[in-house]
Amino acid sequence: MKKSLKMVVFTGFAGVSGMLLFGRDANAYIDPSVMTYVIQAVAGVVIAVGAVVGIYFRRAKKKVNEKLGIDENRNKEVESDEIIVDNKK
Repeated sequence: MKKSLKMVVFTGFAGVSGMLLFGRDANAYIDPSVMTYVIQAVAGVVIAVGAVVGIYFRRAKKKVNEKLGIDENRNKEVESDEIIVDNKK
């Protein structure tokens, strides 16, 4: 498995370096919708990274609170689970 992974990585680097070293000018048209796609891709990456950072921040905060003995629910008001039904008609 490792040998095949090394071969794939080497092939990828060889292909990219070959394009950079031996590339030629190309007359190409880039459609305006390409920029919209790039913006969407960048936004998706930013949102995904933000979600991951938020999850790990919450986990770290919870562990720190446990180590310091801080209860983050101490000042919160909790409603009772009782349901009162009035059967008068």
